[in-house]
Amino acid sequence: MTAANGKRRGGSGPARPADGTGTDPHRIVVLALDEVVGLDLGTPAQVFCTARTPTGGDDLYTVTTCTKDAAPVRSTAGYRVLPDHGLAALTTAQTVVVPGIHGGPPLTDGALDPELTDALRAAHERGARIMSICTGAFVLAAAGLLDGRPATTHWAYAARFRNHFPSVRLDPEVLFVDDGDILTSAGVAAGIDLCLHIIRTDHGSEVANRSARRCVMPPWRDGGQAQYIERPVPAGDDTTTAPTRTWLLQRLDDPPTLRAMAAHANMSVRTFTRRFREETGVSPARWLLRHRTDHARLLLETTELSVDQVARQAGFGTATSLRQHLHGSIGVAPTAYRRTFRPPGSPRPDPTPDAVSPTA
Repeated sequence: MTAANGKRRGGSGPARPADGTGTDPHRIVVLALDEVVGLDLGTPAQVFCTARTPTGGDDLYTVTTCTKDAAPVRSTAGYRVLPDHGLAALTTAQTVVVPGIHGGPPLTDGALDPELTDALRAAHERGARIMSICTGAFVLAAAGLLDGRPATTHWAYAARFRNHFPSVRLDPEVLFVDDGDILTSAGVAAGIDLCLHIIRTDHGSEVANRSARRCVMPPWRDGGQAQYIERPVPAGDDTTTAPTRTWLLQRLDDPPTLRAMAAHANMSVRTFTRRFREETGVSPARWLLRHRTDHARLLLETTELSVDQVARQAGFGTATSLRQHLHGSIGVAPTAYRRTFRPPGSPRPDPTPDAVSPTA
């Protein structure tokens, strides 16, 4: 399933308590190919290494980098990468990340070195979660891992991707796609979004939000949010919906009507709806639902509120409505979600502002 609705197919995340106690850090291995994109290469280590247990501050992930034969590879930024590991590192990886590339057979011919293909397939068959950033999706597709699956890549490479890999269900509009054991993202910052999504999926919103703060990033951009694709944008004045979005985040428990939103922004309903979509990539209703759902998840993770109380504070009104939306968003009921991140006998989390603020 795509991350537009947050559902996941297959069991790919680390099986561990919510606070990470009693287990070793989840092992992530980044596979760098020639012409690797420098930012994509550094993203996994930068983001995942900020994820720590809320109580003890222990690392939840380790990140290492490998190449074929541990040989140096060229980056697109004018320097070479000298890794510490060869492909043997993939044999113990729990998650494998393939950064984007701006050259080489996967992009030019849709082909991949057989040794790399075998290593990626072996890791996947062993149960490792596989993830790509940007044009790293070309590598996964060339290895045959995306056949018949939904996936995304940078919008500028969509036509080339479809030409090389017609069997892949490409969606170049979204930021990332979570298909359970294989995840793909669009370019540049979307790789950060996907890393934060994985942290949130593995360990909950509190841990992911703290990682986002350390990275000075928004903690939540839904995978279904549109990429910033080059399109003609109608000329307009200096007005923006940003103040109204801040205003809405303070009213998640009782969301205003569309007419009230437009009035707050001093726009007509039609202008407000158009401008809102231009600035966020989604409609006001979908944007609100995303933030209400995320706030409900935070409340389930970090408070002792009943499901009815969570539903009211998150603006869903009733427990039935919350159950329907949460199940549609992430595929589980509120009580099951709470059990995932609040195992029986676990201490009550400290609902600090970092943990519960809807704008965190």
